[in-house]
Amino acid sequence: MGMRSVEHVINGERRSSDGPVIEITDPATGDVIAIASTAGQAELDQTVTAATAAYETWSQMSVSKRSAVLFSFRHLVATRRDELARIVALEHGKTVEDAQGEITRGLENIDFACGLPQLAQGSYTDQLSTGVDVYSYREALGVVAGITPFNFPVMVPLWMAPIAIAAGNAFILKPSERDPSAALLIADLWHEAGLPAGVFNVLHGGPDLVNGILDHDGIEAVSFVGSTPIAQHVYQRASAAGKRVQALGGAKNHAVVMPDADIAETADHLVAAGFGSAGQRCMAISVVVAVGTKDETSALVDAVAERGRSVVVGPSSDEKSEMGPVITPQSRERIRSLVGKAETEGARVVLDGRELTVPGHEGGYFVGPTLLDEVPVTSSAYTEEIFGPVLVVVHATDLDEALAIVNANPYGNGAAIFTSSGAAARTFQRGVQAGMVGINVPIPVPAGSFSFGGRKDSLFGDTHIYGREGLNFYTRAKAITSRWPQRGVRHAASFAFPSESHA
Repeated sequence: MGMRSVEHVINGERRSSDGPVIEITDPATGDVIAIASTAGQAELDQTVTAATAAYETWSQMSVSKRSAVLFSFRHLVATRRDELARIVALEHGKTVEDAQGEITRGLENIDFACGLPQLAQGSYTDQLSTGVDVYSYREALGVVAGITPFNFPVMVPLWMAPIAIAAGNAFILKPSERDPSAALLIADLWHEAGLPAGVFNVLHGGPDLVNGILDHDGIEAVSFVGSTPIAQHVYQRASAAGKRVQALGGAKNHAVVMPDADIAETADHLVAAGFGSAGQRCMAISVVVAVGTKDETSALVDAVAERGRSVVVGPSSDEKSEMGPVITPQSRERIRSLVGKAETEGARVVLDGRELTVPGHEGGYFVGPTLLDEVPVTSSAYTEEIFGPVLVVVHATDLDEALAIVNANPYGNGAAIFTSSGAAARTFQRGVQAGMVGINVPIPVPAGSFSFGGRKDSLFGDTHIYGREGLNFYTRAKAITSRWPQRGVRHAASFAFPSESHA
């Protein structure tokens, strides 16, 4: 039996290409489980040509017919969620339960897109001037592309494609080469839902394909989620090519814990938010700002450590596993290195997961839950996005100092506060420089009817992703001023600039 091949989807057809192949591994074992073709310029050109033709037809289809396809797609994703979750768990390494959770959040975005007949309504003003009516509506852009990360191979594509497609665009998905197979099942479900060929396409590849997408003059807009350096590159290069861009970067999400917080409940939330999915979430809590006296903060650190020791680390195939491996051996070594460096820079290693091995899976890329206390804000473990199961604890004497620490960080994706004080929560909410804020909620990812996005080095571009802002990103406004004069009634044209007062 040959190695499973992960193909492209171009104009509704599965296709391989002659370029270099990418090996896809099971992070729990290190075994190669599939190979993916890489698309070159020829495949990209063919895809854009097919998508452009499909857009011309799809964008002219009635809103009600487009909405019907979205409803069907939503039903199919919900029906096949277990299959999708198993694919994600195998290639990403997260638990099946965690994978099902990301699919649930993706479904929220399809729900939003299903409401297009209401969401896309324009505005109309009758008789704004005598005999003159003015109305506006939004039109699709054309061919748009999404470049998505490995950590959410279903949810992030569903942040983008349903809204873009519902609005009348054709979509090209470039999934992560680490776990690309879920994209193929998503393509199959779009086809089964009745989406015309060419409206949703999938291309696999690495940096060369990404740059090809950013430069291609047949692509009108690019959505990206990934690390900050790449997000900045995507924004600069695609903007220079005249495209609309929303590029979401990395994060260093802080959780401020006040002395009046419920320690046991807070510790439980911090462990889940910090170590869930092996910390490979852009909304993971990676920094705890412990506020209070030494006795108060020590109780919190001890509670987090105690809960962290009980986390069951193992492969997704084991139903008892709460946390899986990290995505690559390079990620594992980088995490180990940052923890070691933090120790030399003065941090206290309370919980050390660097040398964890899972019996029967010695080749897997496992790192156990790791807790670092008294971390200097100058340490690499604090300043860099670790993207692993490492919680960093820094200390503050009061809320003002805690806010100053959070706001001095270059990232501004999300932040949370744990407190029983409404006054403290409101001060934090209004003062923190982050795009998404949780109050006694550790991972404040907005529901599908809102929008997701950070500030500072966590977002390049002005538009957040999905929700109302997502719809605005994938469409452009058109305003119409209309006059239908009566036959036989002639109004002289004026040389003055037209305004309502001249009506």
